[in-house]
Amino acid sequence: MDHSRFAYSPIIDRKVLKWPNGARVAVWVVPNIEFFLFDKGGTGWSFKRPSLSPDVMNHSWRDYGPRVGIWRMMEVMEKYGVKGTVALNSDVCEHHARIIEAGNKLDWEWMGHGKTNSIHLTGMSEEDEHKHVSEVRNAITQGTGKAPRGWLGPGLDETFNTPDILAAVGFDYVGDWVNDDQPYPMKVKKNALISLPYSIEINDIPSFVDHHQSPDAFYQMIADTFDVLYEEGTQSGRVMAICLHPYLIGRPHRIKALDKALKYLKSHDGVWFAKGAEIVDWYKAQYLGK
Repeated sequence: MDHSRFAYSPIIDRKVLKWPNGARVAVWVVPNIEFFLFDKGGTGWSFKRPSLSPDVMNHSWRDYGPRVGIWRMMEVMEKYGVKGTVALNSDVCEHHARIIEAGNKLDWEWMGHGKTNSIHLTGMSEEDEHKHVSEVRNAITQGTGKAPRGWLGPGLDETFNTPDILAAVGFDYVGDWVNDDQPYPMKVKKNALISLPYSIEINDIPSFVDHHQSPDAFYQMIADTFDVLYEEGTQSGRVMAICLHPYLIGRPHRIKALDKALKYLKSHDGVWFAKGAEIVDWYKAQYLGK
């Protein structure tokens, strides 16, 4: 079946996309700040423990993120003046409010990322999903002081109804569809929804957990991706997402890779370090005429 969410659009046939001040690449850095239930599974350093509940090793491995890793990330990103667009589990607002306080001081943006990464949208009825998404949006609004405009599904999971529900509830953009280097509009029943390029390539979970890459290799992937997009951006603007998890990139032996990567990107002119909503607003105003 065809999903019918958008038409095929070869990037070489599109109208030229121009970013503010002639920037070639819009870069958004996406820390995934998540909460995991103690009696449920999640991303793990070792998946050889399927029968363990609780799985203390993997749970506490993930818990390093909000306790330690996120503070290293904030320090490095602030060093280079880069503001994060956080994919936020709404349970973080209740359990790790200190992170919300610090992120607000840094003027970070908060995206919806489900209630907890222990609960996914797949398999939900349309009614249950609508309720879940609405509750997440309300909790983040209350917890951070501002309604989230973007959404990233836990595990990038969706149902057939997700884009329609996101738009109806009030979300402006979604990062689940990792199929482009430019934003594009999705077809939804009500309101509007923009797909903003996210990445499962420039992403520390597949790099470190699935492929066991070194921090140096991850840095090189970031630099090589940027170099290509930067060159292509002379013809038409590109978007680059750097997708991170505090319990991975925030480790002592990996944080230097992020520092080195941001330093490299910052050494170039014509790069727009932006938050997700800023990219979407510019795209809609200049490219869609809205």
